[in-house]
Amino acid sequence: MTDTAVPGQFTLVLHSHLPWLSRHGRWPVGEEWLYQSWASSYLPVAQVLRNLAAEGRSHLLSLGITPVLAAQLDDPHCLAGMHHWLGNWRLRADEAAMAGNRALGHYEHRLATAALADFEQRWRHGGSPVWRELIDAEAIELLGGPLAHPFQPLLDSRLRSFELTEGLADARQRWGHTPSGIWAPECGFTPGMEATYAAAGVTHFMVDGPALRGDTTLGRPVRDSPVLAFGRDLQVSYRVWSPKSGYPGQPQYRDFHHYDHETGLKPARVTGKQVAGPDKAPYDPDLAATAVRRDVEDFVRTVRERLIGESARIGRPALVVAAFDTELFGHWWHEGPQWLEQVLRALPEAGVTVGTLADARARGYVGEPVPLADSSWGSGKDWRVWAGEPVRDLVELNAEIVRLALDTLDKMRVQADGVRDPVADQLLREAILAVSSDWAFMVSKDSAAGYARDRAHQHAHAVREIAAAVTGGQLAKAGQLAAGWYAADGLFPALDARRLEGPV
Repeated sequence: MTDTAVPGQFTLVLHSHLPWLSRHGRWPVGEEWLYQSWASSYLPVAQVLRNLAAEGRSHLLSLGITPVLAAQLDDPHCLAGMHHWLGNWRLRADEAAMAGNRALGHYEHRLATAALADFEQRWRHGGSPVWRELIDAEAIELLGGPLAHPFQPLLDSRLRSFELTEGLADARQRWGHTPSGIWAPECGFTPGMEATYAAAGVTHFMVDGPALRGDTTLGRPVRDSPVLAFGRDLQVSYRVWSPKSGYPGQPQYRDFHHYDHETGLKPARVTGKQVAGPDKAPYDPDLAATAVRRDVEDFVRTVRERLIGESARIGRPALVVAAFDTELFGHWWHEGPQWLEQVLRALPEAGVTVGTLADARARGYVGEPVPLADSSWGSGKDWRVWAGEPVRDLVELNAEIVRLALDTLDKMRVQADGVRDPVADQLLREAILAVSSDWAFMVSKDSAAGYARDRAHQHAHAVREIAAAVTGGQLAKAGQLAAGWYAADGLFPALDARRLEGPV
């Protein structure tokens, strides 16, 4: 039975992103991270959206897919690696069963077999056909973003503009659709970026709730621009996932951190936050399924109450936006895709209007302009994760590398004859990889910090040696270096340095 309709609109936003991992290590950080997220999140989340679309449901959520992730989901090397990984997953499940853990082994075997069939049927030619089917069916609104996920507030304005316009063009190339909305990397913002967005054709973007002083009930034009900032409702979002609580930490759900080291499988449920890994209870899918139903009911109740309360507070129908990393659903929270599918069915049945950010804009969920200030969705909601003392060296490295790359490209421009130059293209490609926001994030959070620093310095080294060859007049050497780096970092083959704005 449908509950009484409530005022306003609920919007779910998912942000899908991983840094460029192809050919840059395998384990414990590298391609394994990509394949785990692909198998655990991207495959099942796409299946959930297909299931709902097949029921005639549309405008389900706004899905951000960063260009650098999209590039990996289309990359032939990654596609082959993923197929191999899925086969290996099934073998590991069989090993668990033969080693005596029959319940775990059989459960994992079923999951791996289904994932392998799904991948072979739908994904072997890349992720683009999968996402395009959902975009064309209007099941989702696609959100785009800058090419390699830079922390934009700290980025040179020329490179910031280039990454954004090229990121939107990359989306059109893959999916036949240019996003009008974006997920700003790390929700990072500094005044003036709204003008860059407007110039690129972006009509709306995401910020975290505190950037709007917690009033996220309406999209807000930024200063005197037509570009809307939509804010994440922390009260609702933290119900699912927060630094200290949320559904995935409940005792019945699968424990993310505890592994069976022989097979790499996860045999336990959370059990209790103070319970050591070996002492945790075995995972029980039926027990977890019951918990999913409980938490779906809780979330629907939370959204209804929030919409009713906020609509009454502002005197008009309110917007509630919950936003999460896509990788939460399946990778971090094993039961997340189940919960997602049930929630997207249950909300309309409970009288909640579900729509995308574009729907909110079209339906007039727009308030007064806001003088948006420096902000992010990181710790402290400021820039400390990407600009704080622990990553001061990376901030300085980024500034040096961007300056070197742009200066070298400007000199090459003087000598250019109008023909596309693969050396210039690779120089620019390595520079944007060097300034990915992921490296500083991983260092600040002490998550594979050594790998992150190595990656930043590796791409910086590529820029330095290509630039040195160019400025030293060693053009043949520069060509050889560029070709060598392209073999590892050949993402965005359409990237063309000639489209970079010249110096002001």
